[in-house]
Amino acid sequence: MAEASRSPALQKAWDSALTLAKAPSNEEKLDMYAYGKIADQKDINGTAKPGMFDMVGKAKYNHWKKLVDEGVTPEQAEAKYIELVETLKGKYGTK
Repeated sequence: MAEASRSPALQKAWDSALTLAKAPSNEEKLDMYAYGKIADQKDINGTAKPGMFDMVGKAKYNHWKKLVDEGVTPEQAEAKYIELVETLKGKYGTK
């Protein structure tokens, strides 16, 4: 389901990411996750930190927090997300 705040361009990239023929690398997935969260204007301070045994959740949270701490704005995150998905479509192709 689309987020109310997503622009048509971001929604298109979001949907395109689901059609990649091959799974992106873990680092690419972390970038997609973090940029997506910031672009959707999710509040990291209102999100519970993952438990100590949730390694994947912890990696996702920490990457998101890193970008927030670097001052990435929702507009920048949207542009980065769209650019990343376009790059991944060229790298991995689509179904």
